[in-house]
Amino acid sequence: MNETEEIDSIYDKLENTISREDFLSKVDEKVEQMSGLCDKKTAALLVANDMGVSDTGNDVVKISDIKPNNNVHFIAKVVSVFNTKNFNRNDGTEGKVGNLVVADETGSIRLTLWDDKAGLIESEYLEVDQNLQISGYAKEGYRGLEVHIGQYGTINESDEHVDTSANSLKIKNIEDGTGDINLLGKILNIWDVKTFKRKDGSQGRVSNLQIGDDTGKIKVTLWDDKADLVKGIDYDDTVEIINGFARTNNYNQEVEIQIGNHGLLKKTNTPVDYKEVFTSIDDIDASSKKPYSVEGAVSGIGDIKEFTKKDGSINTVANIYLSDDTGRIRIAFWGKKANLIDQMDIDTKIQIIDAYSKTGFQDDVELSVGNRSRVIIL
Repeated sequence: MNETEEIDSIYDKLENTISREDFLSKVDEKVEQMSGLCDKKTAALLVANDMGVSDTGNDVVKISDIKPNNNVHFIAKVVSVFNTKNFNRNDGTEGKVGNLVVADETGSIRLTLWDDKAGLIESEYLEVDQNLQISGYAKEGYRGLEVHIGQYGTINESDEHVDTSANSLKIKNIEDGTGDINLLGKILNIWDVKTFKRKDGSQGRVSNLQIGDDTGKIKVTLWDDKADLVKGIDYDDTVEIINGFARTNNYNQEVEIQIGNHGLLKKTNTPVDYKEVFTSIDDIDASSKKPYSVEGAVSGIGDIKEFTKKDGSINTVANIYLSDDTGRIRIAFWGKKANLIDQMDIDTKIQIIDAYSKTGFQDDVELSVGNRSRVIIL
């Protein structure tokens, strides 16, 4: 086998990630860099190694198997794309850097693209949900393990399907501080997008969902541009969360999933089993800080009443009584929820999801239905 044939056999392992013309150009660059100390075959092997391919084959790895200080080759789906930044090097030249987060069924990882590779972001060649073939160098970065794509790295679109949900967590296993959350869940509740002012005066946006699987349910908070992901999603849809993180809510000390710039939420056709757990009326504890879900028949209906809050605003409230086989309880519907009583009559069957208990009139246990609760009229 002559030198040309040997170089061809090396290129065969790379044909899905780089054109032949670009490969041969890199080989010539490598020969020049080595000042003639290696022949073209050796240079071709070095270029292949730079791209994560050894002379024994093109070894594709999963993200969970990526180790620092190694050339790696893998296939993954784009989760997030970030804007590029220009910077000045120590030698006075200007450089460019951009970042992606990509994922496969084993996890997610950050890609750092340098100079010409960062231009792929500016040209909008790279986009969320795109499947990529990636060759680069893995190293520990400021935010953990990263893969750097520089002059000899490659990043190309792939026709191969990437499943990011095969290694999905279950809700019951999510704890405060859990990161890199990949999760499938069924939509149980949806809240409107809200705006707020940060301490620095800038405006932020936030929205919330509640999702469930066969192990429980959890609240999901989406920040800023991600807040719009709730649009187009409806009750009982299944969604996939990629690269979320968990933290404890300071308001009620419950763990919730956060989705920021690095995360993604999207609809999926993958079925998810969820069954709401209903509490018998007789078992409701007024001192509990956790919400209750109850079901039964309406056994009493009051009028909708307006009242003035301490801040001067007008609010509404309406009361019903709900009965099941174990007892009867008063339930207050607040704000917009109060209007739901117009759709009810005596003996109407309803389900109330996530109502909060309290001690009411004559020390009886009551439930409150607010913006965070869901009412299903059967």
